[in-house]
Order: sequence, then structure tokens, then C-alpha cells
Amino acid sequence: MQVDPPEHGADHRASTSGLQFQLHPLVLINISDHHTRMRANAGGAGPSTSGAGGSGGGAGGGVRVMGCLLGQQSGRTVDISNSFEMQLAPGSASGIDESFLQRKMEQYKQTFPQQDVVGWYATGTELSDADMAIQRKLMDINESPVFLRLDPSCEPSRKDLPVYLYESELHVLDGVPSFIFVQAKYTVETSEAERIGVDQVAKILPTGAATGTNQLTAHLSSMHSAIKMLITRVALLHQMLEKMQSGELPFDHELVRQAAGLIKRLPAVDSQQFGADYTTELNDALLSTLLAAVTKGAAACNEIVDKCNLAFDRVSLKGGRKGGGGGGGGMGSTIGLGLPMGLLGGAPSFL
Repeated sequence: MQVDPPEHGADHRASTSGLQFQLHPLVLINISDHHTRMRANAGGAGPSTSGAGGSGGGAGGGVRVMGCLLGQQSGRTVDISNSFEMQLAPGSASGIDESFLQRKMEQYKQTFPQQDVVGWYATGTELSDADMAIQRKLMDINESPVFLRLDPSCEPSRKDLPVYLYESELHVLDGVPSFIFVQAKYTVETSEAERIGVDQVAKILPTGAATGTNQLTAHLSSMHSAIKMLITRVALLHQMLEKMQSGELPFDHELVRQAAGLIKRLPAVDSQQFGADYTTELNDALLSTLLAAVTKGAAACNEIVDKCNLAFDRVSLKGGRKGGGGGGGGMGSTIGLGLPMGLLGGAPSFL
């Protein structure tokens, strides 16, 4: 997908490098999660102390987060597939904590040896001089890093992503060579595994679990809450109608018409076909529950029989040794257990 034209504060020149940028959904999820966590920790007001700061008007109560972009370049295509958070140096508005950055780069290099730092990201409404200062510092790692800006103050009705990608180019302005940001085009690239992962992340419950059992429990709990709320509102409506009938409340004709229309829908559900279908589904559910209970009981009985057979074999061996290996010793030991002969699978061999 193609990005919008540059907003206020960005250079109106477009990138002339000819590079093709592919942005993966995992990067957008990481940036959004980073900003949400920092905004929640800051209480929605004031700048954050970790990975935040710098001028440029961060959105969301002054919270501004930063991080590095990971990916790889193949020819003229730059693939941006991952990211990690970045901290600022204490007492500096634009300096980067280089020791933290080097440590994170080494850790990611051990896990993802094919990925390199291809740029950095930040949240904000517009570009600033501090962004260019950070860009120049990252040129020590990558000679041409890209800058991804996420605008968290976008309009809710906006259809495209509030994500902007910039490159830095050397231009002569007023006779002085200087680096400026130029906006680059990008496409959102997803693989089948990423689609499954994003779908799974979207289904994760507030408890952090996403298994089928927990999802079913959450679904049934939500249905129970909805039905409980419906019963409460129907009871409240019934009380209001009773008070209108007794004269305690003024008669509301519109409310009574709505209640009458609601009541007229009920007989359509209370039909003979509905009763037969409901009874069939109820019987199927009860039969499934009974079958599960019988299966569980059969498994428990089978486990008891296996334990009894194991105990019988051990006692028989001990009795055989004491009695010189004769069959009578084994029989006497079996009788001494006081167990029903029907539960002992090895008993018929001694009869």
C-alpha cells in the first residue's frame, strides 16, 4: 500500500534512492504495544522516562517511544521484519544509550544472525530536529538508516495506516550541505505464518491465554452475562408496567407499544417445531454428558483391575518361592488377599 503525501513538518521531496521497503505487521504490533505500555505507565500525562523524550510533540499526553528496526536488505529491497525498544541516555533529550543499544544488538544477533539494524522508529505527530540528531547517531551503525514514524493521534475515521517511512538524503540548502528527511513508499508484506500469528494475537484473552478451552469458557461466560443482563432488564420493564397499571407511574404509551411489540414476537419461538428441536438438542447434550461419565467410570474400573492383577502377580510369585514353586502356594496367597476372584485376571490359571 502507498503512504499519504508528507504532512506538515516533513520535506516535500520524495525519496530518489529507488529502494523498495517491505514492512511486516509484527513491527507495527511491537510499536503499538510499546506506546500503549508507556502511556499506561505514565498515567496518560507527562513524558516517559524509558525510551521517551525528545521534541517533536509526542502524542498521547507527551509520551514518545523509540526503538530500532531489524531486517535485511536483498538488492534494492529492504525487508523490515522485527524491532526492539531503545533507551535514551540519562540527562539527554536526543542522545541514545549506546551501551544498552549494543547489548540489545548482540542479543538479537545471536538469535537472528541474518537480521541487522536497518533503522529506527518513534511516535510523534511531526518531524523535529531531535529526530535528525538521532538519525545521524544511527549512521554509525547503518550508513543509511530508515526512520519509521507512527502517529498515535490520527483520526478514528481514517482508513489508511498512520505510519510514515523516511530516508535521509544529503541536499544543499542555502549553500550548506545538510541531511534532510525524504518520505519513502512502502508496502505491508505478510506471510502465511504471520497472518496466523496476528489472528492469534487478536484472539488472546485478557488473561493472556488463547487455548480452545479458555476461549470456550470466555464465550460461555459472556453469553451468561448477556442473558443475566437481559433477565434483569425484562424484570425492570415488568415492574414499570405493573406500576403504570396501578397508577404509581404516569402511563407511557410509547413504552407500552414497544413492550407489546416485544411480547408479540415470543409466540413465534414457542412453536411445536421449536419444542421438538430444543428437546432433541437437550437430549443429545445429556447423552454426551452420560457417555463421558460412563467412559470415565470404565477407565477407572480398568485401572483398578490392572492394579489388582499386578498385586496378584506379585503375591503369587512370593507364595511360589515360599512353597517351593508349587501352584498351591500361589492359590493360598491369592485367597489371603481377600479379593473377588472375578477381578483377578490371572486367577483362572490356578483353577
